[in-house]
Amino acid sequence: MTELSKRVYTSIFLITIFLLSLYNNYLLSAILIFCIYQIFYEFYNLLKNLFSKKELIKLYILLITILMILILTTGFIWLNINSSKNFDKIYIFFLISISITTDIGGYIFGKIFKGKKLTNISPKKTYSGMFGSFITSSFIVYFAFKDYFENDFLFLIILFISAISQFGDIFISYLKRKNKKKDTGSILPGHGGLLDRFDGIIFTLSSGILLKSIVL
Repeated sequence: MTELSKRVYTSIFLITIFLLSLYNNYLLSAILIFCIYQIFYEFYNLLKNLFSKKELIKLYILLITILMILILTTGFIWLNINSSKNFDKIYIFFLISISITTDIGGYIFGKIFKGKKLTNISPKKTYSGMFGSFITSSFIVYFAFKDYFENDFLFLIILFISAISQFGDIFISYLKRKNKKKDTGSILPGHGGLLDRFDGIIFTLSSGILLKSIVL
C-alpha cells in the first residue's frame, strides 16, 4: 500500500470516527481521553531530549503545563459539542475550519507560487504559502460563518487564529527538527503521530478558549 493510500484511508477513518462521536458521548469522551494521552506522550518524546538532567524541573513544569492545556482544551471541546446552544457547536467547527483552510491554502499557494522560504525550521514553508493561508482561511471561513457571529472584527479574528494555527505547525516542526525526527509518532498510517496531523488544530482550539471568553 502506498503512502498516499494510507493517508486517504486513515483520513476517511478519522472523519468517520469524528462524525460518530458527535452522536455518542461515550465515544466522544473515549476519543478525547485517548487524545490527551497520545498527544502528551508525543510531546514528552519531543521534549525529553532537549533538557539536561539539571533541567528536569523545567521539563516537568513544561509537561505539566502542556497536560493542563490539553485537559482544558478537550474539556472545552466536550462542553461545546454537548451544549444546548447551537452557537457553541458552531464555534468548534468555526475554529477547526480556520485551521483546515489555513493548511490547505498554504499547501496550494506554496506549490503554485513557491518563492522565498519562510523559515529554515520547515523548508517547505514559504511566504507565498503563508499569505495563501491567510487569504484562503479568511475569505472561506468569513463567508461561511459570518451569519453566525455578530462581531465587527470577525475578519481580523480569523486572521489571528490562522496565524496561531501556522505558529503551531512551525513550532512542532521546530521540535521535530531539534530531535532529528520526521514524525512525532506512527499511530496514524501515512500521517505519523497525532501532533503531525493536528498540530495547527490543537493550537487553534487552545487559543479559542481564551478568544471566546474575551471577544465572542
